[in-house]
Formats: sequence, structure tokens, C-alpha cells
Amino acid sequence: MEFENTRNPDVEKPIIIAAMQDMGNVGSIVVNFINKSLGTAQFRSVRSTKPSFIYDKGGYIDIPEEKWEFRYAKDFIIFGGGRGQPQDNQELNELCQDVINVAKQYDAKFIYTVGGYHTTRKFGKSPTTYVTTTSQELLKLVENLGIETTPTESVITGFNGLILGYAKLNEINGIGLYGELLEPRIPQYRAAKTILETLEKLTYQKLGNLSELDMKAEAIENRFKSDKYSNDI
Repeated sequence: MEFENTRNPDVEKPIIIAAMQDMGNVGSIVVNFINKSLGTAQFRSVRSTKPSFIYDKGGYIDIPEEKWEFRYAKDFIIFGGGRGQPQDNQELNELCQDVINVAKQYDAKFIYTVGGYHTTRKFGKSPTTYVTTTSQELLKLVENLGIETTPTESVITGFNGLILGYAKLNEINGIGLYGELLEPRIPQYRAAKTILETLEKLTYQKLGNLSELDMKAEAIENRFKSDKYSNDI
């Protein structure tokens, strides 16, 4: 991994939201939405030196640039979004540690991560966000707010799970929010919306006009239905 700092933001004890692309693109949708809504500015970037895939351009290949940004606004540091996440375990662990280092540098008290929660439950247009925490004390806080917690034991892989482990090891409060989805192959804007609603409840911060996610969800769902109908003919 290659790390580059471009400025030192003037933030103290920020809320950190860190997530990367996962099933349904949920992590990226949430991070990209917050960055746009809050008008964040970049201050640090991370570049992978071990590509996880290549592009076949039709007879020749191209190596994609895999790069992610740390951005900031008042009271927030946002990391991730964009495309993909490291597939190499060493890079993934190195990246998680870098987020922890940034959290310590700015005396962050909370790290939130987000992602998709694959389910077979039929939830219509109202998916549930499930939350897990790094301590039983945080769990009680979440339950007192009437927020659903993860219903079963499971293994959370990738950055959007591992970063919670790093937070716990470094005695930083961590909360993971995972939105229900049925179809992981298409962007899940409704899952992203319910995660953002839950984030607003947990952080007491307004994160933007969430109605635009409903419109994007309708467009994606209509296109998916149309494609499915065409394939069935």
C-alpha cells in the first residue's frame, strides 16, 4: 500500500465512518452519499500496489488504479467508497491499521462501518438495518435506542467487518451497520437509505436528503425487472 497525506485537517474528536465497496455496493453508496452531502475535502489517499483484478479491453489488458480517500468535514472523517477493496490479506490489514492510526491522531472516539446484510426475508421496500458493536456496553446503548441488532451469529469478512476488530483491539468504540438486501449483484439504495437513517439516529447528525436514494432505488429496480422480463421471454 502507498499512503499520501496532502493536508492536516483541523478536526478534533471526529466521528469516523469507514466503509468500502461490498455486496450491493452498499458501503460505497453510503460513503459516496455522505461525502457529496457534507461537501467533504480530501486530506489523505491510499493506493493499492497489488491489483485484485484486471480489465480485458478486447485483445489487451489494462490494470485499474485502486485508490481510496480519507475526506473530512466538520465533526467527521470519512474513509473509503469508490471501487473494490484489497483482496490481499496483508494489504487489508495494513489498511485497517491506517484507519486506526488516523483515528488515534485525531482522537476519534467512534468508528462506524456499514455494509450489506444478505437475507432471504421478504421485506418489500423496507429493509432493516442490523447493528453490531464492539462491547456489551455499546450494545445496551443501541438497544435502548430501539435499534435492531444482528439476529444471529455470523462471520463478517472484508474491510467492513475487520475494521471493527481493529477498533476493539485498540480500545476505540466501533459500530457496524448492515442493511438487508436480497440481490447482491445490483446496487442496493434502499439498504443504504435505512443505514443512513440509523446513522443519523446514532450520531444525532443530519447526513443529507435521503429521498434521492428512493428515486435511485426505483430506477434500479425497474431496470432489473425489465431485464429479468426480457430474459424470461
